[in-house]
Amino acid sequence: MTSNPLAVTAQDHVYGDPQAPVTVLEYGDFECPYCAATAPVLRALVDGSGGGVRLVFRHWPLYDTHPYALTAALAAEAAADQGAYWEMHHLLFARQDRLTDADLAGYAEELGLDPNRVVGEAAQPHGDKVEADFATGVALEVPGTPTVFIDGQLFSGRPDLASLRRAVGAAGQGARGAAGAPSDPDAGLQPGARGKRRWLVGRRRAQREPLAQGAQHEGADHRCGQ
Repeated sequence: MTSNPLAVTAQDHVYGDPQAPVTVLEYGDFECPYCAATAPVLRALVDGSGGGVRLVFRHWPLYDTHPYALTAALAAEAAADQGAYWEMHHLLFARQDRLTDADLAGYAEELGLDPNRVVGEAAQPHGDKVEADFATGVALEVPGTPTVFIDGQLFSGRPDLASLRRAVGAAGQGARGAAGAPSDPDAGLQPGARGKRRWLVGRRRAQREPLAQGAQHEGADHRCGQ
């Protein structure tokens, strides 16, 4: 992992112009209803930016309360291996109430992918990518899903399109104002003390148990997992 957890790397999935001047970084969970509601908003933000905004999505599966989040993340990464990450990403959020292995295999077939590669043991090696995403989130003290950073600044409040556009505009103005100044890759970062938080993704399978009533915690900032 790079020393700056906000840095976009070759392993990240980028939606939009890879050279866009403003980066929106999201930590999300495919089973989180707030993430599903935010997904089309972020797409609209990028699509309407004229190449000015790119979106990076990183996995933060809340496997304790969302039993299908981890296997969905693995399926998305397996789809990326077949050149269809964002197609699978959009489909998973659009149909997040149907994320069993059979559903995931069906979505792969729908996208023209090999369904045997997105579920079961074949998908397990992609746990390394999911774990790497989670590690950067731990360094950034991600409080829940969705968590959004705009050019390194934590976005607070409800992620509606108007609010996001205002934040992107402010980020763009800040970048223009700092043109020519020395770049500090760690600017704005305040790494916290939660780096020892453990995440047992590895090679474990997500449990197939129904959510207990009230198991999904909904925070004041419209996030799961707080």
